[in-house]
Amino acid sequence: MNWRSERIWIELITGSRKTSNFLLACILFLGSLGFLLVGTSSYLGRNLISLFPSQQILFFPQGVVMSFYGIAGLFVSSYLWCAIWWNVGSGYEQFDRKKGKVCIFRWGFPGRNRRIFFRFLMRDIQSIRIEVIEGLYPRRVLYMEIRGQGALPLTRTDENLTPREIEQKAAELAYFLRVPIEVF
Repeated sequence: MNWRSERIWIELITGSRKTSNFLLACILFLGSLGFLLVGTSSYLGRNLISLFPSQQILFFPQGVVMSFYGIAGLFVSSYLWCAIWWNVGSGYEQFDRKKGKVCIFRWGFPGRNRRIFFRFLMRDIQSIRIEVIEGLYPRRVLYMEIRGQGALPLTRTDENLTPREIEQKAAELAYFLRVPIEVF
């Protein structure tokens, strides 16, 4: 949900609570649990999973490796579930022409720097920059170049906007902020 008027532009940013992350975390959890069960059943010599007879898988080296992959997968899966739970990366961007201020807010991982908040004046914005990298994994990212602070990304790298969409978004934002557009 985005909201725009003549003087204020608010854009909500989705974080890690995406369908693809839910599916990846579920698949990774179930797969790593399967690996761990196969490794454990080869150690015990009993069939914990009826699909794989434990007599065919020796504990050393196959069972050890399967157990290692299972444990590593559970750690990665728990990291993904935590990122989803905390909704890392979500936030908003607020551009207020009336007050001449820009606020960018994102949620991070818990800790001292959980809230990532930037506030600066509109007159410090030098340009809107589009970075385009074509190839096997194309990447199109929109940045805001700020005097003295460098470039702040406004879109996620995994957003996969088409060239037309990224150009339109950059043009609208540059027109709203009254700054030039740079393409790299």
